[in-house]
Amino acid sequence: MDTTALVPAVAFLADAASADLPPARPKPTSTTGQQETTRTLWHSPDGLVEVGVWECDPGHFTATRDGYDEVCQVLTGSATVRAEGGEAVELRAGSTLTMAAGWRGTWQIHETLRKVYVVRTHGAGA
Repeated sequence: MDTTALVPAVAFLADAASADLPPARPKPTSTTGQQETTRTLWHSPDGLVEVGVWECDPGHFTATRDGYDEVCQVLTGSATVRAEGGEAVELRAGSTLTMAAGWRGTWQIHETLRKVYVVRTHGAGA
């Protein structure tokens, strides 16, 4: 496997907890007026995989993972995540969370949360 395309993302991820991100914008699914920001670090050549950094301030929002899987690692902050019909999961720095395509639930962010994420879109033939 050719890993040269991963080098920029790997180098950036070493500083992801303190990296500059674009200005935050209103989170569309928030019920509490939250702001979020994201920075894409890498896309796979086929466009099906994305790696990035996401940050959101405290509050509550709903989320769905329609058509894509996500794995994320919490870098800073804390939150409670609850899948529809499931138990609450407490997240803090160092926590890893996986959400398969079709996942639905809520996030309650207690302290501004920053995560590194990997998303795999379910494209044609995937």
